[in-house]
Amino acid sequence: MDGGSGDMTLAFDLDALKQLAYPDSVFNDARQWSEYVGVISEQPTYVVTNFTRKHRIRQDFFSGPRGREESLENVKEQFDTDRHVFVGANDDDADLAETAGWEYLPVTQAAEAADWDLGEPETPDATTDEDEARDDWP
Repeated sequence: MDGGSGDMTLAFDLDALKQLAYPDSVFNDARQWSEYVGVISEQPTYVVTNFTRKHRIRQDFFSGPRGREESLENVKEQFDTDRHVFVGANDDDADLAETAGWEYLPVTQAAEAADWDLGEPETPDATTDEDEARDDWP
């Protein structure tokens, strides 16, 4: 996917992210042409945190306890990039992006452009020996 200058903030709706087979690879790929990448959701914070930990996703921001519109507005204020793109899964997401002043990109279109696989999210490979040796690992 061509992100242009790289001066872009990219936000994924959690439901859109759950439609991608390898969300960890998607985030790693998106970091190549985005300045900031994160997750927006109306779900409780622990739901987003559990998903991102399970899939080893390092996000630059997440919505926290606020609604999605407020989250997008706050992210746009906090991360001053040339573009703010919201990857969503449905018409409500498109409306939300327009209301918050973000560009909207359907997850299916983003996946096609970036050569990402759609499907049930797969957990990254099994833990390493180092992970198993740590007793403080979450």
